[in-house]
Amino acid sequence: MVSIADVTATPSPDLLTPDNCAVLFVDHQPQMFFGTGSGDRTAIINATVGLARAARTFDVPVVLSTVAAESFSGPLLPQLAEVFPGRKPVDRTSMNAWEDREFVEAVKATGRRKLVIAGLWTEVCVVLPALSALAQGYEVYVVTDASGGVSPQAHDHAVQRMVQAGAVPVTWVQVLLELQRDWARTETYGAVTDVVKEYGGAYGLGIVYAQAVIGAHAAG
Repeated sequence: MVSIADVTATPSPDLLTPDNCAVLFVDHQPQMFFGTGSGDRTAIINATVGLARAARTFDVPVVLSTVAAESFSGPLLPQLAEVFPGRKPVDRTSMNAWEDREFVEAVKATGRRKLVIAGLWTEVCVVLPALSALAQGYEVYVVTDASGGVSPQAHDHAVQRMVQAGAVPVTWVQVLLELQRDWARTETYGAVTDVVKEYGGAYGLGIVYAQAVIGAHAAG
């Protein structure tokens, strides 16, 4: 039992920080979106790009991957590719990215043990590497709104399976704000609010309103 005298204003080591995590984008490709039926596909695209912008804002290492890009699934989502210009995705034949040596080496090269994963489909190309990474000692955070399955049931069951194995379900805005964590961090404040205003829906409109009525210094 922890003594109250030992309690300090210290963040939990379980929290995501720009220095302890990497973000993996798996198979956000046209053919995969065509088969996605677990939620609004435009919303999934929005969440995916929002997550990508969050990673870029905090200079978090990113691994991009596609499956059978030239023979079946098509290129990486253009909006996602634009966030990381010149970055070549790891293209695979395996449905489980964790069975692809180049992909795993790219993950290892980040040096991070906390992996934030999003992809299509949840029940195949997300759950398989998530379970594989967990089995090898990684901590896995699944961005559920930047992922999608062929049906609501397929997506939900995959998330449940990952949670039961130890993964943590999160959303893209949650990741963004967890990385920021303090509005006094002025070096990223402007970029974070810009991401929220562009991809955060009603929350973003709230910031636009607050800054228009209260002033540019309005926070949160």
